Amino acid sequence: MADILALGDDGLMLHRANALYETRRSDVLLKLKPYFDAEAKVIEHLPGKGKYTGKMRSLLMELPNGVQFKLGTGFTDAERANPPAIGSTVTFIYQQKTKIGKPRFARFLRIRKP
Repeated sequence: MADILALGDDGLMLHRANALYETRRSDVLLKLKPYFDAEAKVIEHLPGKGKYTGKMRSLLMELPNGVQFKLGTGFTDAERANPPAIGSTVTFIYQQKTKIGKPRFARFLRIRKP
């Protein structure tokens, strides 16, 4: 896996050895991707629209190195109604980082307890 990731690929495709090829989604083929976790500080609550009017749509986050990004998935409706406080630290998971250091496919995991 480490060799594949070092080449710039995002994971492995695992195929059941005794299965025939199928041209649709099936349980004989599985994509295995690594997830990483990190922490960042909440800078701002960004307002929602539609279903989330009056609630949080996403959080503007800042990593310890100063890189900012939006975190908008992984929240329950209750967490959107009462989002993590500005200045608090949250833990999130992601798959990779962009060339400028932003987490790709970041998803909220939890608020870090002091």
